[in-house]
Amino acid sequence: MKFEELLAVVGDEPVFETGLLLAGDRDPADVRRQLSRWAAGGRISQLRRGLYALAPPYVRSPPHPFLVANRLVRGSYVSLLSALAHHGLIPEYVPVTTSVTTSRPGSWSNPFGRFTYRHLDKGLFGGCGLEPLGLGQHAFVASPAKALADLVHLVPGADSPAYLDALRLDGEWVRQLDPDATPLASRPKVRRAFEHLAAASAA
Repeated sequence: MKFEELLAVVGDEPVFETGLLLAGDRDPADVRRQLSRWAAGGRISQLRRGLYALAPPYVRSPPHPFLVANRLVRGSYVSLLSALAHHGLIPEYVPVTTSVTTSRPGSWSNPFGRFTYRHLDKGLFGGCGLEPLGLGQHAFVASPAKALADLVHLVPGADSPAYLDALRLDGEWVRQLDPDATPLASRPKVRRAFEHLAAASAA
């Protein structure tokens, strides 16, 4: 397989898997050897085993970190502070993209950033949607309420008034929090957090 063929197959895909290149009568071993050579030569970036992205100047649409996060660990979605920042609820820049998964926790680093995954029980998993990221890309990101609920559940002390006050969540949004209107309210720590934020924003 030649590099020009790779460019033709990948097209505008911001990230691609080895399986995309194995259609037809291509030799899988040859394709993998070529990918290793191109990665060593700086033409592509290996994000994890079997997952790659074109490197400059060959990449047409650099992958958004949230898209990379979704693809690094299948069945994950961006949540916690990363999702809160994405929704404009906290002003801080978040240098690490944090996601939740029902699989094992872990961390990754690659040319597109640092990525951390927190384990969440299957019964608490969900509450995300496909968010537009620009450049025609989309990624699964927790809703604002779910991102807050995941944070309170996974980060020790995140339900404390001091921690919540330090987040500096956008008052216009938290003023609309209604713990009685969401099944998340069945979790006492989450309900207390919602009530505290709603009271603080209304004061």
